[in-house]
Amino acid sequence: MALTLTSPAFAEGETIPRRYTRERENVSPPLRWSGVPDGTKSLVVVMDDPDAPSGTFGHWAVFNLSPEIGQLSEADSGKPGSGALRQGKNGFGNAYYDGPEPPVGHGPHHYHFRLAALDVPNLSIPADIGVLEIWKEADQHAIETASLVGVYERRG
Repeated sequence: MALTLTSPAFAEGETIPRRYTRERENVSPPLRWSGVPDGTKSLVVVMDDPDAPSGTFGHWAVFNLSPEIGQLSEADSGKPGSGALRQGKNGFGNAYYDGPEPPVGHGPHHYHFRLAALDVPNLSIPADIGVLEIWKEADQHAIETASLVGVYERRG
């Protein structure tokens, strides 16, 4: 069975609800996955926007996830505590989820949620590393990847 990534909040190619954008609650959408391949020692989830005017913009990265879990609930965060998530710094300078906020009138942006099953138990990377760098590092250890694309556009 292939690795798959889905969300009960939106389907592949559909509009991301405003609740998950910086225009509203700015909470991370729920994500679910299945088909984690044998030999997976950790998982990484990133979200980026390749349609950003200045080039691909990183919105979120969660890494060193246990392969035993099959989802991230809505608004899971990296706040301190026993279940804290390891998160990288996004393009806004924050080490947590920041949702879509494309420029008004720039047209639809495609937000790529990516999941990687890794052959290492953790990524030994600096705490302040960015989303795009985390994905680059994860890609070197990926057994398999999956993606989910949501669309969002701000109108004037």
